[in-house]
Amino acid sequence: MQIVFLNTFEKLGEDQNVISAQLSICERQGIWSVMWVEGEAETGDPQTWFEGTSWEDMIVAFRHGIARVMGEGYTPIIDGMLDDRRASTGSFVAMLQCYGELHANPDLFQKLREWRRAKAVSEKRSAYLVATNRMLWMISAFVPKSAEELTQIPGWGSTKHASYGMEVLAITEEADRETEFPLQWVVEKLDSGIYTQWLYKQKETKYKSQMDRQLAKKHILTTIQQGGSLEQLGAELELSRRELMDRIEQLEQEGYDMESLITRELNEVPEEELQLVWDALTLVGDKYLKPVLQQVYGTSEASQLSKPVDVLYERLRLIRLRFRRSMTSKAV
Repeated sequence: MQIVFLNTFEKLGEDQNVISAQLSICERQGIWSVMWVEGEAETGDPQTWFEGTSWEDMIVAFRHGIARVMGEGYTPIIDGMLDDRRASTGSFVAMLQCYGELHANPDLFQKLREWRRAKAVSEKRSAYLVATNRMLWMISAFVPKSAEELTQIPGWGSTKHASYGMEVLAITEEADRETEFPLQWVVEKLDSGIYTQWLYKQKETKYKSQMDRQLAKKHILTTIQQGGSLEQLGAELELSRRELMDRIEQLEQEGYDMESLITRELNEVPEEELQLVWDALTLVGDKYLKPVLQQVYGTSEASQLSKPVDVLYERLRLIRLRFRRSMTSKAV
């Protein structure tokens, strides 16, 4: 086994003694492994963070593990392994986000969540597009009472304020607060150690998400190769059909061939209908599917369609994949 990277980490223990650990990347016959050993290399208990053939997967697991142990207080002898500035430097926005998450008023946060849920339903859009949890945490922690104060919350810009500002302020005006605006006092009040741990937790979460997405990607490709269906994939990955189609389209853009899946999913669609969709894509373009839906089925009103509108949109997205590949081949 060849060691291609080795670094030492240290942190202070409860009795102020130095605890050391070693992190290594090794390679043997095309198999990569990431190993973490706490204590002396010869006697410590090794942990395998990753083992496999993918360099990309290995790097994500490597960074995820680093973010986790640095959040636990370990400091590397050689820094810079997360491809960014040291987390302790941070930014004012990140400090506000951290303070908001750690000091959110649970009752006010719940009221804001209920408002957001109702607003998302009425506007038929995802809740996070109305306001993210992070925004609601900060609003509940800082309790803005005016438009000037509310727009100091990171991410709450003029467009969002024009749409929702008065409704949010109607909720916060009834809540008590112990702090004031402007929010520069957060820099002094926020504990630097807790803030650093929070920053590394954000990095850990980011890399964990990347790891999960890579695993899901492998599962999708394997299942498609084995003749699986969208229904099977949705159940196994606990993804909605819309989220799953987003993944399928992304894989197609990355160069993976989805034709076998498309053929299976469209097997029972009449040839005449397939041709009508193809002709509509040629006529009105493939950027937006609502005009295609109207062109093929005569309407986009769910109550007037022969099948559920989400089923038809999924069908259109599958045909569009085939259509775009055909256009790309002609261009080449």
